[in-house]
Amino acid sequence: MKLPSSHKLKDIAAIINCEFEGNPEHIISGLNEIHMVDAGDIVFVDHPKYYDKALLSKATTILINKKVECPNGKALLISEDPFRDYNKLVAYFQPTNYSLQQIGDTAKVGKTSIIMPGVYLGNNVTIGENCVIHPNVVIYDNCHLGNNIIIHANTVIGADAFYYKKRADFFDKMISCGRVVIEDNVEIGAMCTIDKGVSGDTIIGAGTKLDNHVQIGHDTHVGKMCLMASHVAVAGVVVIEDGVTLWGQVGVRSDVKLGKGSVLLAQSGLGEDIPAGKTYFGSPAGEARSKMKEVAALKMLPNLIKKITEK
Repeated sequence: MKLPSSHKLKDIAAIINCEFEGNPEHIISGLNEIHMVDAGDIVFVDHPKYYDKALLSKATTILINKKVECPNGKALLISEDPFRDYNKLVAYFQPTNYSLQQIGDTAKVGKTSIIMPGVYLGNNVTIGENCVIHPNVVIYDNCHLGNNIIIHANTVIGADAFYYKKRADFFDKMISCGRVVIEDNVEIGAMCTIDKGVSGDTIIGAGTKLDNHVQIGHDTHVGKMCLMASHVAVAGVVVIEDGVTLWGQVGVRSDVKLGKGSVLLAQSGLGEDIPAGKTYFGSPAGEARSKMKEVAALKMLPNLIKKITEK
């Protein structure tokens, strides 16, 4: 999330009432979680396992729960609870402002687009030309849709990221401040769910088609001309390059990459990157031909065991 205007380190520290290390005039222009950071951003870290990753990331301000050596050109915000204070900053710069109208006052819809009865459009939603949004679709605040898009009934675009920190007696929710961006010529089936980014964008690339009952997690980037059959579930921070096909009931874990033109066959569960142009199958998924041979071998196993035990 980019801030409405740049702020100085000393001013950000005052908002969350914490110490800081670095030049008080150091400039901060955004807030982002670790997967999406860029120069000018604040990133939070609250576990020693990830200190180096945060300190060496593109982020130039690190919200951290321990005094450490500050990298050159960066600044530190020292907090007892970085997760809590990151949420405070998100709430400060993007306060909750629910629209209680069916079509928000700040929503913008192209003149040639059709919005059917029961559709909800939140604050700052933009929809391009020649789109059809079917009944009871919900599009949350700040989402952006291009041209020639079809969204079928009861789909939800821009719900919060599934992102929690486990406390002693409850799960503490991370406030989502990102968006969903849907590019031109996309069609999305009925009862799909596409979550907004935690702090960046969830993107559905031009020409991509989603069947019914598809779930796309936060900050996932889907490329152009991809196909997803019914009941596909993709976790957060996944990169799906152009021309990828995911067949029915495929599941993809977070933070993996599917190379251009790759294919996941039905009911596969993916836990690792797929190279471009490869077809994978199974759970855990592997190269399809090898996995099919494994399945064939397993079918032979009972007879082999029987023969051995009969000797």
